[in-house]
Amino acid sequence: MPEKRQVAVIGLDCATPQLVFDRYLDDLPNLKRLVEGGVYGRLRSCDPPITVPAWACMTTGVDAGALGLYGFRNRKDYTYDGLMFATSLAVKRERIWERLSREGLRSIVVGVPQTYPPKPLNGLLVTSFLTPSIQSPYTHPPELKDEIAKFLGEDYLLDVKGFRTDDKQYILDQCYKMTEQRFRLARHFVQTRPWDFFMMVEMGPDRVYHGLWSYTDPTHPKYVPGNPFENCIRDYHKYLDARMGELVEALGPECVVFVASDHGAKKMDGGICVNEWLIRNGWLVLHEPPREPTSLEKCKVDWSRTRAWGEGGYYARVFMNVRSREPQGVIPAADYEKVRDELKAALEAIPDHEGRPIGTRALKPQEIYRTVAGIPPDLIVYWGDLDWRSVGQVGTGRIHTFENDTGPDDANHDYHGMFVMRDPARPGGGRRLEGLHLMDVAPTILGYFRLEPEADVQGKRITW
Repeated sequence: MPEKRQVAVIGLDCATPQLVFDRYLDDLPNLKRLVEGGVYGRLRSCDPPITVPAWACMTTGVDAGALGLYGFRNRKDYTYDGLMFATSLAVKRERIWERLSREGLRSIVVGVPQTYPPKPLNGLLVTSFLTPSIQSPYTHPPELKDEIAKFLGEDYLLDVKGFRTDDKQYILDQCYKMTEQRFRLARHFVQTRPWDFFMMVEMGPDRVYHGLWSYTDPTHPKYVPGNPFENCIRDYHKYLDARMGELVEALGPECVVFVASDHGAKKMDGGICVNEWLIRNGWLVLHEPPREPTSLEKCKVDWSRTRAWGEGGYYARVFMNVRSREPQGVIPAADYEKVRDELKAALEAIPDHEGRPIGTRALKPQEIYRTVAGIPPDLIVYWGDLDWRSVGQVGTGRIHTFENDTGPDDANHDYHGMFVMRDPARPGGGRRLEGLHLMDVAPTILGYFRLEPEADVQGKRITW
């Protein structure tokens, strides 16, 4: 029988240790109290270190290869007609609250990515920023939606709509409002419902970082000293810390509390137009070049002469056009590894706009995952070791760009998120742990309920 305990996870999407631990901690009294009474450290994200699949990796204990999820959108088959969104239905592994439900334990889940559409559980669930709109059925049970509207007295902000904008005050205003709503709702639920496990994810840090990093980081190429938003990220973290302190108080002194992020963040130096490079170097052929920047999906690709194409994002997914695999594949299967090695070396050698090496890493999924489910990219490319992002547009007329094809963006993702754990029964004394991985979170939580993870779970229980 599982042990009756209360365990809570406060997820802060993108919260990065070099800010939270190294620069801001003295300004965050509630988080500092948890750190000093528990254990903490950097939390290595999954590959790729992005929101989808990271939260699913954290809550299942397996990596993206086992999940078969390599980003927000994934190939549904080997055709060329686009990608499908990774909804909750794409997560085939049992997540923490699903296992606990099977054991008769109750969970409250608020805002965790890849929970739309909502699946039944023993407890309640509010879906995440990936929900299409507030009109969508975003809760379990369905009638919880009416309770939320009545309790808040206004529409619930699932996300900051249109956060890729030059209106920086709008981003901040919406992030403050979203954070206040999410934490107020979380307090309401933990105080009015029976529960054993609670988990929430707040998207505010991610939106603030992407929108305003250049205003606060003197090393960012777009930084302007003395700008009016110079302290906005620190100030937002102070507000976030206050709301978190209220929630921790509501959770009670005996609750085991985790604070974790799915990945970190860092300044973005620019973008690499992956498909422009592929075109210039004979890997990708269009029937007719576009007259203005446009997505590859809107162009007519000559698949009979194309060997590879790519997708934009915080990393590049590069796909190869393999004979007998893709409908019009041209690369002989016998030459697959030789051609992939050639492409890998060429991508890693792309310099910056001034001809300097940037340290790009192009990874083969079969070499970084224990198993490879679904349809992975042939190469996972971290431009400049994540100092640069991937831009999928064609028709830009250049390989290097300093404008994002999806709207203004100041930050890229980083490999390490943050982790704090406070167990009242076992004070950690502020010990800093090394070697933590986000896949360790699920088996550690299950351990508090004296439950064993599935045999092939890759994460391990965190001990000290």
